[in-house]
Amino acid sequence: MTSFVDLEAKIPNNVGLKDDPVIRRALETWQPAYLEWWRDMGPSDFKQDDIYLRTAVGVGRGGWANFGHVKMPDYRWGIFLADPETEGERKIKFGDAMGQPVWMQIPGEMRARARRLIVTQADTEPASVEQQRLLGHTAPSIYDMRNLFQVNVEEGRHLWAMVYLLHKYFGSEGRDEAEELLRRRSGDPDNPRVLQAFNKPIRDWMAFFCFTTFTDRDGKYQLAALAESGFDPLARTTQFMLTEEAHHLQVGENGIARIIERTAQLMKEGVDPRKVGAMPLDLIQRYINEWSSASYDLFGGEDSSNAAEAFATSLKGRYREGDGLYKDPLALNQNYETEIFENGVEKKVQIPLRRAMNALLLEAYHADATRIVARWNRVLEQYQLSERVYLPTLRFNRQIGLYGGLWFNPQGEQISKEAFERKRTEWLPVDADYQYVKNCMIKVWDRGKFANWIAPPPVGINNQPVDFEYVKFH
Repeated sequence: MTSFVDLEAKIPNNVGLKDDPVIRRALETWQPAYLEWWRDMGPSDFKQDDIYLRTAVGVGRGGWANFGHVKMPDYRWGIFLADPETEGERKIKFGDAMGQPVWMQIPGEMRARARRLIVTQADTEPASVEQQRLLGHTAPSIYDMRNLFQVNVEEGRHLWAMVYLLHKYFGSEGRDEAEELLRRRSGDPDNPRVLQAFNKPIRDWMAFFCFTTFTDRDGKYQLAALAESGFDPLARTTQFMLTEEAHHLQVGENGIARIIERTAQLMKEGVDPRKVGAMPLDLIQRYINEWSSASYDLFGGEDSSNAAEAFATSLKGRYREGDGLYKDPLALNQNYETEIFENGVEKKVQIPLRRAMNALLLEAYHADATRIVARWNRVLEQYQLSERVYLPTLRFNRQIGLYGGLWFNPQGEQISKEAFERKRTEWLPVDADYQYVKNCMIKVWDRGKFANWIAPPPVGINNQPVDFEYVKFH
């Protein structure tokens, strides 16, 4: 079953807004406030420039987006849900409601929990735009500038996706939440974003590429878990969001790979990267440690009653829950084994499996991130260098969960707080690192040119050449 996509509407959509005047008017009332937020908190300047962007125009597997030069304030943010399954009625595949038909309306007893899940996810979308709003001024190329702006407009579209759910299914409470999403500000001491990683400043492009590698990858796993939801509109919304999210992860993964490649080229030539404004491997490693460990905390505590209830009520599943990866979709009468530390002594503990859903999702994330770091190391191998980067253990630099408030080295060995502080400058960025990277952030806006600290990509975007005019300045 293929949905009808109304591209002529004021808000492009495939959710039938034309026949839903109450929700259409509510969203059209919210739209001016969104555009005002974008003008104030979206990418600073560049509003008159034409950016080579892809715009969602459908949800099919092929040809779902158009590419063309667009001014960002004119971008056509739309509301798109993945098409429903065609073979029979979709059934819930996990939790206490397993086997029942999916819900088209949220059951009353689940409204508060579902709303909290949606708001938490929704809040990350404008937050990341706010964190990145100044980066265009120091873009290392117009290719990278275009990728930044593509990420930004799609995060804006993901906000629209969540706001539609709030308006459609949560009444006045949903409308209030939608308005609050535009009032909070990343890093604001009085009205910050919900999750701490989305209040961290993104000062430079190293941080941006780490953010899109690690923090957006958390988004992938959270969206994938919600894509299994028994609440069908939420599941189908996040399924389509994952289509766009893949590009954000590639921007980060490829960005760090290109930085490492440029560093490897210089090292192979016997040039100290610091002497020419490039990124030494030890600094790259500290950024990896900072952003990966901050992203681990986004998954929440490993032992969580909230996660257990979200699974039990069939609102949020495990990663790829419906693909038959798990022996027991009910997750009953099973335990998850992990380690805790008491008085410096490591011991095994058993957590009821439903309470360990965050830990399972984090494990899947860590395996994925490990694969990415292995790919970066292959770049170093290609240049016949012995140096390697690594992904720190899940225990390192944690603020919450089983390891929050404890001290470990990046390899996972428990140490004292004093020992951690002595090694902090080796493991995590310090002000001198941020200042060095800031000094390297010199804009390069000529077609086909790239800053000295990053290698060009092997191919361009949408079959365009690398030196294509991805940004037309006015």
